[in-house]
Amino acid sequence: MTETHPAATNERGFLAPSGNGLFGWIFSTDHKRIGLLYMYAILTFFLVGVVLGLLIRLELIAPGETIVSAQTYNALFTLHGVIMIFLFIIPGIPAIFGNIFLPIHIGANDVAFPRLNLLSWWLYIGGAMLALASLFGGAGFPDTGWTFYVPFSIQTHTNVTLAAFAVFILGFSSILTGLNFITTVHRLRATGVTWGRLPLFVWTLYSTAWVQVLATPILGITLALILLERVLGAGLFDPAKGGDPILYQHLFWIYSHPAVYIMILPGMGIISEIIPVFARKHIFGYWAMALSGIAIAFAGSLVWAHHMFVSGLSDTAIFVFSLLTFVVAIPSAIKVFNWTATLYKGSIALDPPMLHALSFILLFSVGGLTGLVLGAAATNVPVHDTHFVVGHFHYTMFGGTGFAFFAGLHFWLPKIFGRMYNRKVATAAWAAMLVGFNTLYSSMMVVGLRGMPRRYYDYLPQFTTLNVTATAGSWVLGAGIFVMFANLFWGSLRGAPAGSNPWGGRTLEWTLSSPPPAENFPSPPVVVHGPYIYPEEPTP
Repeated sequence: MTETHPAATNERGFLAPSGNGLFGWIFSTDHKRIGLLYMYAILTFFLVGVVLGLLIRLELIAPGETIVSAQTYNALFTLHGVIMIFLFIIPGIPAIFGNIFLPIHIGANDVAFPRLNLLSWWLYIGGAMLALASLFGGAGFPDTGWTFYVPFSIQTHTNVTLAAFAVFILGFSSILTGLNFITTVHRLRATGVTWGRLPLFVWTLYSTAWVQVLATPILGITLALILLERVLGAGLFDPAKGGDPILYQHLFWIYSHPAVYIMILPGMGIISEIIPVFARKHIFGYWAMALSGIAIAFAGSLVWAHHMFVSGLSDTAIFVFSLLTFVVAIPSAIKVFNWTATLYKGSIALDPPMLHALSFILLFSVGGLTGLVLGAAATNVPVHDTHFVVGHFHYTMFGGTGFAFFAGLHFWLPKIFGRMYNRKVATAAWAAMLVGFNTLYSSMMVVGLRGMPRRYYDYLPQFTTLNVTATAGSWVLGAGIFVMFANLFWGSLRGAPAGSNPWGGRTLEWTLSSPPPAENFPSPPVVVHGPYIYPEEPTP
């Protein structure tokens, strides 16, 4: 993609001690160090969320009370949702891999506003601490679910006020990150990095950043109104005072459905980076891939009411939102088609990053197709608020974004730390995760189709077999996740040297030493062609 660059003078690169100990990290404005700070925090919260999910499944292994009371169960799934949505899956890929690699991908030495970037991390940590504090104050754990639906969220005596304020703070962190990325892409591209030569990961981060900037303030306003309701009794959502609880649902989903694309688009960007590298082929349909990300971000902002088909919407509104939901499927299908076309006649290497990337395509496709069941009003109503929705959601978010995140970890950790993990262990962990995942969430979809409601603490005996199967799947999935992280952790500390380009990638980060130098480029790079050109292919 560019001229080669001299190796770093320090073999530990940006990981070399700065002389300021811990303060050299938590007050650093280096985008790579901030990305690693996000990584440590986000992975910690992810593992907490995994444990909570395992406890939820263990409670549901049999009808009646198994390990926790009904109130504790409500708190468990609320915490699981808040942690996984707001502390892991929304910030995960942009905050970690975006921070570390977006400036390098465009040939810059940092983001446009390094201090604002550091402030974003501190806001994330502040919001996370407030979320944790909500567990120990008030009248107990929040028990509303991650949606904070009214009227329950303004009536419950549990600590919803602090939890909503924590999410409010986390939203500011997301907005500042989005502003930084947009400005960085516009202002700091190196010579020769035209829009047509941007790596597709940068395109997806750029699309996501606009959603972060434009949609997240609506979530902030909505949560501020919840606080007004709880503290001052404003009555905006209370019918007894002239308010409307459906208004809350509109406000919440105007943000939260586009937030789905904040989660999934950067994951699609990672997959678009990995597949050409391990197929040794130019990405099929570069501009279709780049613009389909923009189309997903735009169209995805217009479909929020398909979450509300049973709330009393007019027939016209249901038709329009159902139609728009199907429209979103078109750019998503373009991406899946182009990934598959890139694989066609490629020289495919099934290394761990590629295995996770292929799993993403499979699981996201299942999630997308089952999403059409929910997008059509006729099929939405019978399965609304059943475990089918939970299964679909996890196929899309965990099977999609989660496996893309794991693909990114296996792809870029050797670059970040300069050391390689054990590939055989990584492959075994991937296999366990894939089997466990499908056992768990396909069982949940089937039990939902048979009528089991979601969020219920207890269930009828006829649902027992599928719930036992789902819980067994959660154990296999949990074991695979544990082995995967143990292998990555050990490899980052003690693994064999990875070299500067272990996968044969063509984007700019692979021209640098591993770990990258503190100042990314000793001299400004000059990019002379696109990011996916391989030696055996002609240069366009």
